[in-house]
Parts: sequence; C-alpha cells; structure tokens
Amino acid sequence: MNAAARFPLIVDPADLESRLHEPDLLIVDLCKPEIYAQLHVPGAVHVNYPEIVAMRPPVMGLLPPAEQVHALCGRLGIGPDTHVVAYDDEGGGRAGRLLWTLAAWGHTRLSLLDGCLHAWANEGHLLDRAPAGATPTDFTPRFVEDEIADRTWILAHLDDPGVCLLDTRSAGEYAGTDKRAERAGHIPGAVHFEWTRAMDTARNLRLRPRDALLEELATLGVTPEREVVVYCHSHHRSAHTWVMLKHLGFRRVRGYPGSWSDWGNAPDTPIEV
Repeated sequence: MNAAARFPLIVDPADLESRLHEPDLLIVDLCKPEIYAQLHVPGAVHVNYPEIVAMRPPVMGLLPPAEQVHALCGRLGIGPDTHVVAYDDEGGGRAGRLLWTLAAWGHTRLSLLDGCLHAWANEGHLLDRAPAGATPTDFTPRFVEDEIADRTWILAHLDDPGVCLLDTRSAGEYAGTDKRAERAGHIPGAVHFEWTRAMDTARNLRLRPRDALLEELATLGVTPEREVVVYCHSHHRSAHTWVMLKHLGFRRVRGYPGSWSDWGNAPDTPIEV
C-alpha cells in the first residue's frame, strides 16, 4: 500500500502539508471558482459542484450516473490507487458530497481536510494561486448499494428499529416552518442534528472531539449499532454528516440522494411536523 493510501478519513492540515508531494495523492478543491483563483492548497485541482451531482427538477442532488463519474474521474486523474483529499470553503458540505459520490461508485481511498479551507488558510499553511491540472486516467465506476438509501428503501424501513433517520437540515426545515419543497416537515421518526453542530467554530470548523460527538448523538438514539440514513434537502449538508459518522466508527451509514427535494415533492410520502 502506498503512503497516500494511509491517510485517515479526517486529515489534519499540518499532516497534509507535510505530505503534499506523496505519490498517488490528489487534492480536490470544491470552493467557489473565484476563491480557488485567489488561493488554494498547492496542487489542488478544482471541481464545480454541478459536476458531482445530477438534477431532475424539482429533485436536486441525485447520484450522478456512471458515465458522468467516469468522465470526472478521468479528467481529475483518479485511478484505483489514487487517494483523494477534498476540501471546500464552507466546512465540508461540498467536499463531503464528492467523497460520498466517489464511495457510492466504488472508490474507497478518501479523506476530508479537517476544517477545510478555513483551517488551512487561517493557520498559515502554504497557499497557491496557479491553477493545477492532472494527468488523465481511467476509472471504472462500480455501484455500491450499501452507501445509498433511496425513497423506496426508506419507506420499506420506516418501522425498522435497527435503522435511524438523521435529518441534518435547519430546525425550521425539520419543523416544517421553513418550506423548501411542495410539502414541509420531516420523514416520520427522523431525529434532528443540524449539520454544523459537528463543527468547532473556535477551531476553524474542525470536527468537534470524538467523545463529545458520540455522546450528543447517543442522546438522539444515533449509535454505531444502528444503520443510519442521513439526509438534508439534497444530500449536500448531510454528506458532511456521512463523513463525520464514518470517522466516528459508524460502519453502516447511507446517504439519501435527493433527500427532502425528493421526499417533500412526492405526493404520497408520509410526513411529520
């Protein structure tokens, strides 16, 4: 196994900076294009968010098809041995979505930069302005069903005590007072954990300590023994939660592509408010 493949799922900025030139390492920037043009991690290649999702309005944030992922990975130079470290300028939502998308299509060598660009730039790590390219490669997507819970899967497991639904939207969206789809509310039985609660604002949006997160999640009934389905409005915010749970040792975590834009725009799905 090469050195880059031994990066942890959550990588500290100082650790990454010391290993920037390791082979088979690819750093992917999902910041706004104008931010990438001003500053980014040296060697990072830029990806626009629409490249990693599919849309079927009013449903957003669907899993992109194999051919879209094949083209993206080819452009970025992601091969079977490539270790991808992703970051963005919002603490990890877009970066987490890239990692989940790659995992759903069979790539397992993945990391999130802890605190993303906030931690990297605020703590004085190396910055670059020159756009970076990659050597094209060939990657064959392989669908991984266990990473995904679609509407049909969730409907079949609503009464399953071994499954926990974790809603990572705002409190208003969860309560149904902030309506962003045809219908408002939350999936029956879902517990609420707004995604930014995982971040430590005093430490440049790094993840909070492991024990504190596990304790808070346990009070909601979210424990590693259960299978957890994370969702938000389009599986953007909840993708960060997917990474966080994997980091905490949860082995069975599924993302709901489309999330509330799918559930809340369906005419017959059950809803709680």
